[in-house]
Amino acid sequence: MSLLFRTANIQGPYAGYWGEFVGATAADLVPYRMPMQQVLPGHMVNDQSAMRHSAVWGCLRLRANLISTFPLETFRQGEGDLPALKVASPPSILRPGGSQADYVEWMYSTQFDLDRAGNSVGIIRSINGYGLPAEVELIPLSWVSVRTIDNRITHWYIRGQEYPPELIWHEKQYTVAGFPLGLSPVMYAAWSISEGLSIQDFAISWFTMGGIPRGHLKNNTQPTVTDGQAAGIKAKLKESVQSGDALVTGKDWDYALISPEQTGMEWIEARRLTPIEVARFFDVPADLIDAAISGESVTYANVTQRNLQFLSMSLGPAIIRRENNLNKMLPAKQFVKMNIDALLRSDPKTLTEMLNLQVAGRLLTPNEARFMLDRQPLTEADCAEFDRFWPPRPAPGATNPTTPPNAPQPPL
Repeated sequence: MSLLFRTANIQGPYAGYWGEFVGATAADLVPYRMPMQQVLPGHMVNDQSAMRHSAVWGCLRLRANLISTFPLETFRQGEGDLPALKVASPPSILRPGGSQADYVEWMYSTQFDLDRAGNSVGIIRSINGYGLPAEVELIPLSWVSVRTIDNRITHWYIRGQEYPPELIWHEKQYTVAGFPLGLSPVMYAAWSISEGLSIQDFAISWFTMGGIPRGHLKNNTQPTVTDGQAAGIKAKLKESVQSGDALVTGKDWDYALISPEQTGMEWIEARRLTPIEVARFFDVPADLIDAAISGESVTYANVTQRNLQFLSMSLGPAIIRRENNLNKMLPAKQFVKMNIDALLRSDPKTLTEMLNLQVAGRLLTPNEARFMLDRQPLTEADCAEFDRFWPPRPAPGATNPTTPPNAPQPPL
């Protein structure tokens, strides 16, 4: 079975649907789509042609951009009941792209493949001192096929060359029980994507005068017109129109222009709705790719609330899956987490209020709060200057004669 296109050897528990995946050659994972193409003319959709649809590109770009740029933080599990300890920086061994691609590029590429095809595949080129994958060379999915026995992948083939499973890095998402590969959103959304691409073709055809007739020439006296007569009249009409000359007809002929406003309303409506349907397949709210329905709007108290909703409902599960896979490159008792604070960053006023409350509640030190504001720790000179303008508060019940009444309190 290949990772992007189905083969015709359909057997097994998913007969007529998944197949027994023996000796496949091409590359597209999911339902066999040829009958649909034979019944419903339109675009043949694959992982490449689908990206010509702006909604597909927008969804893939948004998810990959975010997940690949979240800062990665490393932790070491605590002993006994002690909490995990945050390591100052990611370990040097976690550079999966090696010299070919930095971490951000590697994460973007893998997430892009996961979101459009449900799988990401690479060849493990080196291992670290712990015997774990250290460098993974990513492979185009169109090069990859697999052989399975009892729903287990036993052989990987890349451009026809066989690789044992222990040399292959494989991530997957959108899985179902008893199936060893992830499902492809592009293939399941093929009908919707094909509809959108067909609408684009219609629009191009219309505006280049090839979509539908621009006018209707009707004879009011003859019930029928022969092919020869029709061809002659049409030729004269085209000659007159193309030369910019006046068009002359007798009372037996009527010429009416076909209004684009009337003929175009249906495809305009379909073109507006198709991106919304496509966005559902890729787990992206339509308004985030500017595909919200006209006349409707989603309102939030602030940007942070909107991003939190997107994170918890859409990105959160994908982030957990990526973290779990990256942990396979780390030794025991170490794990990584993506810092999502950048996505949830508040507006300056809300952030300042939150940090003030956490410092006052002894949840953060002033220097930790300053770090979150991208400021250097307080120096001794800074502290002396603060004490000069805002003397320390007296203890409860005590008075400080050096502090004038209603003096401003020390800022954060």
